[in-house]
Amino acid sequence: MPTNSVPRPEYPRPQFTRRDWLNLNGAWQFETDRGDSGLERGLLDRELRDEILVPFPPESELSGIGDTDFLEAVWYRKALTLPAKWAGRRVLLHFGAVDYDTTVWADGREVARHRGGFTPFTADLGDIAGAGEEVVVTVRARDPKSGPQARGKQAIKYANHDCNYTRVTGIWQTVWLEPVPETHLRRPRITPDLAGSAFHLELPLSGNRPGHRVRAVLSDAAGEVATAEARADLDLAPRLYLPVPQDRRREWSTEDPYLYDLRLEILDAAGEVVDSAESYAGLRAVALRGKAVLINGRSVFQRLVLDQGWYPDGLMTAPTDEALVRDIELAMQAGFNGARLHQKVFEERFLYHADRLGYLVWGEFGDWGCEVGGSSGDNQKPDTSYVSQWMEAVERDYSHPSIIGWCPLNETYQKLHDRITQLDDVTRAMFLATKAADSSRPVVDASGYAHRVAETDIYDSHNYEQDPVAFKELMSGLAKGEPFVNAYENGASYSQPYRGQPYFVSEFGGIWWDPEAAADRSGEDRTESWGYGERVRNEDEFHERFANLTGVLLDDPDMFGYCYTQLTDVFQEQNGVYRFDRGEKLDIARIRAAQLRPAAIEREDSAR
Repeated sequence: MPTNSVPRPEYPRPQFTRRDWLNLNGAWQFETDRGDSGLERGLLDRELRDEILVPFPPESELSGIGDTDFLEAVWYRKALTLPAKWAGRRVLLHFGAVDYDTTVWADGREVARHRGGFTPFTADLGDIAGAGEEVVVTVRARDPKSGPQARGKQAIKYANHDCNYTRVTGIWQTVWLEPVPETHLRRPRITPDLAGSAFHLELPLSGNRPGHRVRAVLSDAAGEVATAEARADLDLAPRLYLPVPQDRRREWSTEDPYLYDLRLEILDAAGEVVDSAESYAGLRAVALRGKAVLINGRSVFQRLVLDQGWYPDGLMTAPTDEALVRDIELAMQAGFNGARLHQKVFEERFLYHADRLGYLVWGEFGDWGCEVGGSSGDNQKPDTSYVSQWMEAVERDYSHPSIIGWCPLNETYQKLHDRITQLDDVTRAMFLATKAADSSRPVVDASGYAHRVAETDIYDSHNYEQDPVAFKELMSGLAKGEPFVNAYENGASYSQPYRGQPYFVSEFGGIWWDPEAAADRSGEDRTESWGYGERVRNEDEFHERFANLTGVLLDDPDMFGYCYTQLTDVFQEQNGVYRFDRGEKLDIARIRAAQLRPAAIEREDSAR
């Protein structure tokens, strides 16, 4: 049952921090509303019957609820007192993520609405309650089974099945309060300029005041590196330029993930600090040269792993901050230097740890297999909500140096027609919107299957062929400009033709290894366990197959990377390098050696 402790107590937005804040995680009143009739039945105006431990979703064990049935709507309620020392400032109520369609009330007055299960939103408590006063916050989260909804890998059947996992409803990331002045900083956009040895900053403001200025101070371990100021009474997002002298220049890379400290301020006409926040920045560049993806001007072979970001006890919510760190460390110990953050927008603290550990990541949305007119009962269908929700994710994560590419969609199966479809429109809208929001990173229009945008920056494929010899033959066409392209069984195309873009196999492997089943001599097959292809008979066979499959791609001079499926087992999927509980499953030293064999290292060194 929930306790009075505060789970996930760490600051939830580490790249834009303020000194004053209040974590609201912990025990909240809770009630399930299976018919979504709670508003009519008076749930807004009364105490709720149960208790839940926020930020864990009600389907999870850690929440204290553990209800894995379909939850059409859920309600939360918490009475809290605003700190007296916050007098004279506005109070913002932040939600890291709530799945899926959320309404928030404060003392019965609606203060926020938000649609989308992966991205943050904020409610301004305004004049509803002042410092030292109590306010009752009520949250209703709807999770409908009809109408278009991006949900990623959440199951549409009652139980887990295939590649789908236990559903998540309601609050699943940190809820917190923050006091700000009337005119305050909003989240900055930090763009590294490696060629110019500088950082470009945009500092969005809540409003403008006569005589106000913005100031940014860049520092390293030795002290101040650069300072810049600009008027804050002309533009809603003043721009600042912070040059980095050559003797203080240090690039962010996988070998040396150096981060500069950044202090941001608003000054009034008298030069007094009105608002301030702390941030950080990494000096790094991503470029494309022929079939190569360059990081800081050199080729870095991307040995990525597919990370689903699911946990046995917290589901989409990591049980602790240390669990986020551990996942990155486990991947790096196995020889991977990055990940596709697969089919969910990971909580931001994961990106913070990737930034400081030098771990390459591709940011991705949760929309697996969306198509128009797809399978009955599947409401993961593309519409304009995909674009708006994805743009929220890009805006949140823009300044993280660990992100080296964007992947809006994944495995959109609908074949190309001679008429433009809704999926074509949504795919192109997400691609163009991403390019408009961020010109500093490459964008793959959709990972695997349908490359519907001819000018996609990156071309990729998914291929789970388990025979290394057959896999090598399938991959052999890249040298001739004719790479493997996902297609229907009858050969009908999902994609626009390949035009020489950088190419990688962004899903492969998925080798099925279930040690318990292999040790079971009863002859009974463990049907709840599955992976790709025929299950290997022993661990040696796994390592041989892994080394040979990865070797095909490591030895291809035209391949810029790969993404192996996957980091951990997830429920019924027994194809992880580690167990679902992150326990050891394989000889990790052999996994690492297969990826870091001398030929692969020599190839990367020669490209520097």
